[in-house]
Amino acid sequence: MSDKTHFGFEEVNAVDKSKKVGNVFHSVAEEYDLMNDVMSFGMHRLWKRMLLELSGLTENSTVLDIASGTADIPKLIIEKFPSSEIHVTDINESMLMVGKERAINENFYQNCSFALASGEVLPYQDNTFDLVTIGFGLRNFTDKQAGLMEMKRVLKSNGILLILEFSKPTNSIFSKIYDWYSFNIIPKLGGLFVNDEDSYRYLAESIRMHPAQEELKAMVLDAGFEECKFYNLVNGVVAIHQAK
Repeated sequence: MSDKTHFGFEEVNAVDKSKKVGNVFHSVAEEYDLMNDVMSFGMHRLWKRMLLELSGLTENSTVLDIASGTADIPKLIIEKFPSSEIHVTDINESMLMVGKERAINENFYQNCSFALASGEVLPYQDNTFDLVTIGFGLRNFTDKQAGLMEMKRVLKSNGILLILEFSKPTNSIFSKIYDWYSFNIIPKLGGLFVNDEDSYRYLAESIRMHPAQEELKAMVLDAGFEECKFYNLVNGVVAIHQAK
């Protein structure tokens, strides 16, 4: 990996990125769900349900959710497959605590275990999980390729990886409207609702720096997966990559 990487549009030392990203999520953790609803007009909840439809899960599955945040995806899995075992992980302590408190308060913690863990160096044995999911977290990795290789390593031979992430709109006119919304409205919403324009400006920039659909597909295949397809949502604003 290069000694330099991107923190939004800013080039930074690779060793510094995780700390900078950590500061962003420490800042936004308490209002993370509210801001997701505001920025996506609530559509992120539908996207996560669509992710689950591609999971191939059955009862008694073992699942790893990376960058779990407020545990939206584990909650959906438990609701549909209550006998599943879910490992809820995040590199950010503030986000993980919000997710754990939510699991307790909303009573879906019974089959969950919680771990402060980096998706780039997973603390699990090879061939452990039937499903690995990550929702809106991969773009914040310092070394995405290392993370994808770790996801491959911990999956069983017939396991599935699902990545839900912001991507690149497929229509040029829509792309211009989306850019205007991202850089003019999202930071202002962050300032209005959580008094933090800078963190949401980074989040908008990080979306633009994330690999487009075909590039991410190629990275997934380079990580050792045999098959990868993606599904564009909202004209490609969001994509789900499914790998086997």
